[in-house]
Amino acid sequence: MSFDIVIIGAGPAGLCFARSLAGSGLRIALVERQEEAALVAPADDGREIAITHHSQRLLRELGLWARLREDEIGTLRDAMVLDGEDRDGLMFRHGEAGKPQLGWLLSNHAIRRAAYAEVAGLPEVERITGARVGAVRTGSDGAEVSLDRGGTLHAQLVVAADSRFSDTRRAMGIAADMHDFGKTMLVLRMRHEVPHEQVAWEWFGVGQTLALLPLHDAYTSSVVLTLPPPAMRELLALDDAVLEAVLAERFRQRLGAMKVAGPRCAYPLVGVYAKRFVAERFALIGDAAVGMHPVTAHGFNFGLLGQATLARELRAAVDAGRPIWSPALLQRYEREHRLATRPLYLATRMLAGLYTDDRRPARVVRKLALGAGARLGPFRRLVMSGLTADRGGVPAPLRLLRRSQRSA
Repeated sequence: MSFDIVIIGAGPAGLCFARSLAGSGLRIALVERQEEAALVAPADDGREIAITHHSQRLLRELGLWARLREDEIGTLRDAMVLDGEDRDGLMFRHGEAGKPQLGWLLSNHAIRRAAYAEVAGLPEVERITGARVGAVRTGSDGAEVSLDRGGTLHAQLVVAADSRFSDTRRAMGIAADMHDFGKTMLVLRMRHEVPHEQVAWEWFGVGQTLALLPLHDAYTSSVVLTLPPPAMRELLALDDAVLEAVLAERFRQRLGAMKVAGPRCAYPLVGVYAKRFVAERFALIGDAAVGMHPVTAHGFNFGLLGQATLARELRAAVDAGRPIWSPALLQRYEREHRLATRPLYLATRMLAGLYTDDRRPARVVRKLALGAGARLGPFRRLVMSGLTADRGGVPAPLRLLRRSQRSA
């Protein structure tokens, strides 16, 4: 079978990329190892995704936003960063940004469901589900993707969107910088007595990192707890009643009593940055290109930004009658996406180390950094512009921490 583009991976980035090319005249194959039923109704994986104003605009343009239910959209009005036993942290208020809110929170499985529903109606996209890629070959004469169940797909261009641990990236001989943070992240939806008031928390404590992501219901949030793997294994072995008490205490009772309201989902914290984003007739998007530490909320926003950048280049090539696989086109995509992501990826690694280091010097530095940031109004407004700008798509929490540190 012959196509213009073969996309490997039907996660959010791959699906949005296919949708971005709708009406371009390009014939697309979308290959996914999961069965179609799992794409039509994705399982709840516990993850809530922070969405910037730019990303929200892209989701509207792609038709995904209209497919989300009202109770799947949380409002991120303000944000607060806490350190240690602080009661009042560094606050980022929507009013200073001149917007009614800083952003939104969406469930990852809701994004995936909406994206697949959009792609399922596209006649130019052939969905090949329940299939694994056996081999990938690209050359001057074209590209080939072999499937483990038999058959070969021929294309002008292959685009991999198959996770930060991409098999396709490895098959193409592209190395990646992988950084294991040595921690495990638990995400768990919980109800609590004290309303969240649409404020997101990032709380750096001794021996743990906590986050609170406000959902549609004022008394329900996504709780994110990061611990070393042995401590996390002990926590996950607790029954719900004990876990509820333990988490309420970890939040120092600031939310009152807490009740489990969703599945427990644990993930290893591993950052990934591909050495190259492109090769001959080949490109990486989404986490296959850049897999961020979740503390900065960059992951999906970067994935959405990258696929939009590549799709824009491809549509321009089609309109101009130029080849969609040209090295110049792919290099433009790589250059733009690397400029948007590389500095923040490196800074994330540095800051994740600083803000999870329990040694006294590190605790003193971050306390001073957050204090300096709290006193600087222009600084706070600069940070919030990253969330609320209608262009650019780069969320701000990382810049929040990096510039606070410099101010100290």
